Amino acid sequence: MRKLSRALQTTAAAAGVTAAVAAWAAARSRPEPPRPRPPMPPEGLPPARMVLVPGRGEFWVRDTGPSDGGPAILLLHGWMFPSDLNWFPSYEPLSAMGRVIAMDHRGHGHGLRPAEPFRLAHSADDAAALVRHLDVGPVLAVGYSMGGPIAQLLWRRHPDVVRGLVLCATTDRFNDSPRDRWLWRTMGALQLALRILPRHSWERLVERQAAGELRVRLTTLLREDTPEHVRALIPWFLSELARGTAEDVAEAGRELGRYDGRAFTGEIDVPTVAIVTTEDQLVPVDRQRAMASRIPGCEAVELPLDHDAAVSGAEVFVPALVKAVQRVIDRD
Repeated sequence: MRKLSRALQTTAAAAGVTAAVAAWAAARSRPEPPRPRPPMPPEGLPPARMVLVPGRGEFWVRDTGPSDGGPAILLLHGWMFPSDLNWFPSYEPLSAMGRVIAMDHRGHGHGLRPAEPFRLAHSADDAAALVRHLDVGPVLAVGYSMGGPIAQLLWRRHPDVVRGLVLCATTDRFNDSPRDRWLWRTMGALQLALRILPRHSWERLVERQAAGELRVRLTTLLREDTPEHVRALIPWFLSELARGTAEDVAEAGRELGRYDGRAFTGEIDVPTVAIVTTEDQLVPVDRQRAMASRIPGCEAVELPLDHDAAVSGAEVFVPALVKAVQRVIDRD
């Protein structure tokens, strides 16, 4: 009884401190950064536009436009990172193969902000509604991390809009253990930290890491040998990350902690390639391989990269993604 009382007191104290810090953050005046830099995006991004889908709302979309005979390639981004942060190195190479369409999921980036809780199935329904509205289906769906379950659910719930799948750094079961479930449910705290600490402070910390001046590694996207043109994207990177709503991103993490698609992934009947990131510290490699083995005819391509492969390992990941998309096209 005493232990329970102490635990409740500790929880209450932590909640009080968090509330106080949040109140301070909301009331503070934003200081002038010593060297303000505009959050300029990288060059060559596809045109962005808002697409009104009747009955669902406005979707922010990157769209390269109609292609000459190539398939429509629908990019489904991962947890917390909106489309541009996930896919900006991949847009141009993939656009040579077909029409590239990328959308931000609910609560992420420019995505919808409905009052209802974030659900992976709803995101899959959003994607299907967009594909039908644009009249570009069936599409080749490429899902990264959280985008993997969304792509799987897109096939399950709307098989008429999917012609093939490429599943990257993902699996069909994120709730393998209590540790996994708690990991995803508590990682929403990162979004709260991003809100509380002023953005210019994050910029200074990340720039210090890139310069090798920080002992703690905040992100694997930047290293001491990171070229200057990539460092110049830090303000844009952080500004895009801040677009997501903390509530939705946290709920998305909890959704991943509940996800188990093994009951139907063995029934997937479209050409599928899985890009397995063998040094992944977030989605264990054995679960990525297990997913690939459950999908009939799925081809697994293994890359010695971590979970941020789409950006930090783009020089290896993007060519592999292009080949994976081509393999699906060839098998379709």
